[in-house]
Amino acid sequence: MKIRVGFGYDVHRLQDGRTCKLGGVIITSDKGPYGHSDADVLIHAMCDALLGAAGLRDIGFYFPNNDEAYRGIDSTVLLEEVVDLIGKKGFTVSNIDATLVLEQPKVNPYIAEIKSVLAPLLNITADDIGIKATTNEKLGYVGREEGVCAYAVALIQSI
Repeated sequence: MKIRVGFGYDVHRLQDGRTCKLGGVIITSDKGPYGHSDADVLIHAMCDALLGAAGLRDIGFYFPNNDEAYRGIDSTVLLEEVVDLIGKKGFTVSNIDATLVLEQPKVNPYIAEIKSVLAPLLNITADDIGIKATTNEKLGYVGREEGVCAYAVALIQSI
């Protein structure tokens, strides 16, 4: 069996009045990530981790932000397509671990729901998904609540 590891990162600015969707779940907040798609930084970081592990290009290559087909798209659709892409390369997801970095809103109450949304998309169990949330201790753009970022590491294995 062949195993491979990939790393992903994504960042989006926060904007007043935008829906805050993280990990496929709507989070109660006055601000939300802004982007061409639904700007779900958690899923985008996971997509890049999976694509990198399979030796594929980054999320922007497959779903460019200048393609109107992806304007406002639900990032869970992108994740499903990424899982399909790595499957075509002969891999399946083994586990994924991710960290969200933002000051507000508090994400911890939503983690179980996020895992339950992501697990079937990744074809793994919720126990195979690690989701953590932390602040940036009021430092930088995250600390000023101007943006949110996410990091992800994925382990994939040959089918």
